[in-house]
Amino acid sequence: MRKLIVYEFISLDGVIQAPGGVDEDTDDGFAQGGWTVPYWHDKIGLRFFEAMTETDTFLLGRKTWQIHGAAFDPMPPGDPFGDLMNSMNKVVVSTTLKSAAAWRNSSLISKNVLEEVHKLKEQPGKNIAIDGSSVLIHVLVKNNLIDEYGLHVYPLVLGSGKRLFPEGKRINLKLIECEALPTGVVFQRFQPVD
Repeated sequence: MRKLIVYEFISLDGVIQAPGGVDEDTDDGFAQGGWTVPYWHDKIGLRFFEAMTETDTFLLGRKTWQIHGAAFDPMPPGDPFGDLMNSMNKVVVSTTLKSAAAWRNSSLISKNVLEEVHKLKEQPGKNIAIDGSSVLIHVLVKNNLIDEYGLHVYPLVLGSGKRLFPEGKRINLKLIECEALPTGVVFQRFQPVD
């Protein structure tokens, strides 16, 4: 069975909202977008590319899929990051979208989400990656469908914003990898344990 792996930039207080840009996601008045920028290190990009060599599908919530698609789909061929993101299979979970045509190589799950994610995990292939997508991740976490977490933990507390883990759900995790970067970011990989 394929692994479903969460990859996130996360603050010390568990916030994953709008890591990349000021206007990325201002839901609920969130005004701290772009909080990862001062902590960039090339190793972060290298880790992403390493993870993508073991991945052939993205599973994304509607909002994250739209943000990523708007950024990557227009990139011209030859951009290594754009080529990677645009060639990958994307599965968007949404009850409001009527089509996944806005970003190439995308398909849509609009009902029976848990059943469809189970089917996706049972298909042959490499890992399935998910990032952003806080609403979808909460559903998957509550139903024990996440196999691994790859977290870049940033040395700051944001105080508010969308969080990775749903309230009220205990998850025991085993640390399987840890590396501190010179900018204060710590990369950690965890697997859930019973």
